[in-house]
Amino acid sequence: MDKVRSAMSPPPMSDGRRLLNLITDVAGLRVGQALDTRARTGVTVILPDDRAVCAVDVRGGGPGTRETDALSPETLVDAVDAIVLSGGSVYGLAAADGVVAWLGARDRGFGLVVAPGVPRSPIVPAAILYDLANGGDKGWGQEPPYRDLGLAAIEAADRTFALGAAGAGAGAMAGVLKGGVGSASAVTSDGFTVGALAAVNSFGSVVAPGGRAFWAAPYEVGGEFGGTHLGGVQAGPEDWGLAKRRPQVGANTTLACVATDAILTPPQARRLAIMAQDGLARAIRPVHAPYDGDVIFALSTGRRPLGEDAVFTLTRLGAAAADCLARAVARGVFEAHAWPGTDVVCWRDLPSDTL
Repeated sequence: MDKVRSAMSPPPMSDGRRLLNLITDVAGLRVGQALDTRARTGVTVILPDDRAVCAVDVRGGGPGTRETDALSPETLVDAVDAIVLSGGSVYGLAAADGVVAWLGARDRGFGLVVAPGVPRSPIVPAAILYDLANGGDKGWGQEPPYRDLGLAAIEAADRTFALGAAGAGAGAMAGVLKGGVGSASAVTSDGFTVGALAAVNSFGSVVAPGGRAFWAAPYEVGGEFGGTHLGGVQAGPEDWGLAKRRPQVGANTTLACVATDAILTPPQARRLAIMAQDGLARAIRPVHAPYDGDVIFALSTGRRPLGEDAVFTLTRLGAAAADCLARAVARGVFEAHAWPGTDVVCWRDLPSDTL
């Protein structure tokens, strides 16, 4: 039963670090973020120290992605140089251009032809969420800010980063509540580290009907998102609580990345991403709808072999990734604050008993 230790009461890691309860607890990862407060949008970059095995699982009905086809196990490329999550809908895909330029200038990327004067090709999959109708100034004409935001985000990459209305979650809404970026981590009993990061802009609600308890409450660790309890909560088939009232196709998305320091093959990373999708189902109701663009990336930084019982170890890592992702979703909304001068409802504004 004691297969996963909480990141909220952490042991020291092997290199002397202590857990931050962030995806960057996975050795070899940094995260950088940038936002445009005027436009109410932003970008989050997950940056591995070295090229990392990556897979993707897309479950939403209205996704917006870049380079995800390259992540199929049968394709030539078997590792990535960075992952980009961005606001801005289709405009936000340009954030990856800035990240590619930054990496290429540092001779990082896939080298099909390694020769003087031939630049490498950084592999930077990306996914976007819709925040174009949140009241920010989107009058950017032919110069959307996303390439510059991508550059700023990767320049800011570090082990620590802001949660809530930051990065790709700057302009997000989780149902009718302010959404945002959340993260969480855990360490297994045999020392594997698992982490998750989510940018929550869901159609569905992250809280149960009639109160402020997060659907993810059973997985909460150490009061990391308010210590709420579901208790005897019940929800009918169409009682979705604080879901968006007038959803639009393609206008709602939860973007996520899960990561582990285990050495994984591309097919194993794909299984990790598939299992991690259950974390969204535990934290958001409903989810994976035609209105959503839900996308999950899975990264392996390749520090520890799976060992002799590789299948069972991968199973435990997938279960831990799902739990971490559910916690990350709730943390993103819990930490979110409204944009100045607006009446957007935040989780902290909800009455503690009933709505």
